[in-house]
Amino acid sequence: MTLPDPRRDDVSRFPDPTYVETVLKPLFDAAKGDHVDHFRRVDRAHLVMLAETGILPGPVAGRIARALAGIEAELDPASLVYDGSVEDFFFAIERELKARIGADDGGRLHTARSRNDIDHTLFKMALKERLDTLLAQARTLLAALIDTAERESATLIVAYTHGQPAQPTTFGHYLGAAIEVLIRDIERLEAARAVADLSSMGAAAITTSGFPIDRARVAELLGFAAAQRNSYSCIAAVDYTTGAYSAVALLFLHLGRLIQDFQVWSSFEVGQIHVPNAFVQISSIMPQKRNPVPIEHMRHLASQTVGRAQMMLTIMHNTPFTDMNDSEGESQGAGYGAFDSGGRVLRLLAAFVPALRIDGRRVRENAARSCITITELADSLVRREGLSFRQAHEIAAATARAVVGADSDLVSGGYAPFRAAFAEAAGRETTLGSAEFAEVVSPEYFVAVRSRFGGPAPDPMADALRSYSAALAGFSDRAAAIMTRETVAAAELARAFDALQEIR
Repeated sequence: MTLPDPRRDDVSRFPDPTYVETVLKPLFDAAKGDHVDHFRRVDRAHLVMLAETGILPGPVAGRIARALAGIEAELDPASLVYDGSVEDFFFAIERELKARIGADDGGRLHTARSRNDIDHTLFKMALKERLDTLLAQARTLLAALIDTAERESATLIVAYTHGQPAQPTTFGHYLGAAIEVLIRDIERLEAARAVADLSSMGAAAITTSGFPIDRARVAELLGFAAAQRNSYSCIAAVDYTTGAYSAVALLFLHLGRLIQDFQVWSSFEVGQIHVPNAFVQISSIMPQKRNPVPIEHMRHLASQTVGRAQMMLTIMHNTPFTDMNDSEGESQGAGYGAFDSGGRVLRLLAAFVPALRIDGRRVRENAARSCITITELADSLVRREGLSFRQAHEIAAATARAVVGADSDLVSGGYAPFRAAFAEAAGRETTLGSAEFAEVVSPEYFVAVRSRFGGPAPDPMADALRSYSAALAGFSDRAAAIMTRETVAAAELARAFDALQEIR
């Protein structure tokens, strides 16, 4: 029995209409939307390199360059409708190139390259652009947080642990904690971008090429920091994708926690922060309602972003360590939504935080009723009365129980139960008078004496703010250096490509 020739069988049945509609057409349309400019730059850079290394004769490279310029000027990719006559966008452009200058010359552009190295280079270029946008938005948020922390560095708030009032601090000190996490998140995004900043071009299918290609030159023309060294890694190691989306997921996971605090703090029962009317919506039926719904939108958009980023990691899980479609067009396109939703969060949060104001009256009420300064009373008893901390802690605890039980507060109703608890525990009268007691249990005193490194007192806060501003400046300088390098590369590619067009 004679088996059918699989190549002839493919010709007779390809492409299957269902395959066209479910796979090939969506990929073609996505390439038109996401990668046209990148693909043009890759074609130009590869052609320049082929000419400079002598792999292609000058006149042939010149004809190809003029044809590519003509295609770019005359063919609108958006007008292309996929009809199944070619496999993908790459072959559509190659077909057009051959139609203009002949199959022989038109087919020479693909010398020493593959769709494998082209695709991963395109994906890295698209990912870098999105990371750059996200990093710029993150830097804007960082600047807004630093400015707000500086403005609110002395503004008292109630700090919570386990959902309960714990100790007083300042809004600036609280924001400083968020700032430090954001700085680390930006560093993770920068590190992920550095992995994506290594060009895959020249890896070809897997093992580079027998032609004397110059991979570094192509990387330079495309604005990459360098060529990725191992050619197998260029088409198999998709950590440029997993690293980027891991960093994105962490950024919005962390911001989601900050956003959730704002939700609680703006509640009527807590009322620690006041959200201005510009960020409030009213109820359609309940006249008294002030709903700070932007907080909810930031929270669910942050969660959506985490989910979309996590999806990319799940897609890559248990895939083979090689070039495979799981990491390519459709998956890459699916991940871009994370940058869209994440960008909305960053922009909104950067406008929202500076607009917030702390309700000082509610802070004082909550602080006094919850006895959150009682830790400093225990500490002061150790320093001023020579007690052990455990003994001081018991006196402070008894004082707090009496105040809370009487629905009073430390300043107005705390001194009498304190004196009684001290006398019972220490066997003598305290040396602290009522005025000294009031000072010791005040939120201002609590913050002022916490002047150690990292604390909320003015000196460590000022030092911290200087370090945050220095970190922001460093991020901005590195971003500017990258932009300068890529601008120079774009200009060099344009010059070299224009020069090719003059060769006859």
